[in-house]
Amino acid sequence: MIQFKNIPALLILDVQQGFDDPYWGERNNPEAEHNISRLLDVWRRLGWQVIYSQHLSLQPQSPLYYKHAAGIEFKKRIAPLAGESVFTKNVNSAFIGTSLEVYLNEKNIQTLVITGLATQHCVSTTTRMSKNLGFNNYLVWDASAAFEITDHRKVRFSPEAVHEAEMAALHNEFATITYTEDILQAALSDGQA
Repeated sequence: MIQFKNIPALLILDVQQGFDDPYWGERNNPEAEHNISRLLDVWRRLGWQVIYSQHLSLQPQSPLYYKHAAGIEFKKRIAPLAGESVFTKNVNSAFIGTSLEVYLNEKNIQTLVITGLATQHCVSTTTRMSKNLGFNNYLVWDASAAFEITDHRKVRFSPEAVHEAEMAALHNEFATITYTEDILQAALSDGQA
């Protein structure tokens, strides 16, 4: 059972409408947004920190291109409320080109519960960098999702395979891989909600 050493912030990475575009190919974990929403509801009820990243791509072909108003918008059920912090970025890591690290240190946040899109890009990169910067990470397996990829040999890897491989590579080295139910149980126990 998870027991938080200090109150964790919920970090929601790039849950934007542009990720619904067929451009990305096949995706796993269709329940990711629902699980993020469940975590978000509890964090808000407890009054704990909720932090977002928003990807504003510089690539015109991307559905997340910063000039594509619809694509860069957050998905409605997970959109930030007034007072919740949003860090915009145009690279994979939510720490590069933003003040996220400064913000976390100023708020004395040492632990992050990481969720979002996509596992092999911004989720993995941000999780790795977060650990390297000294933060304690819980990466929520069923509150994140991957997309299919094709390698340099033209070999296709399913989104399930990509997700599993990324989670395996991150586990213990960069984060504790866990599930929505485990995080909810720990949060509700800690927060007495």
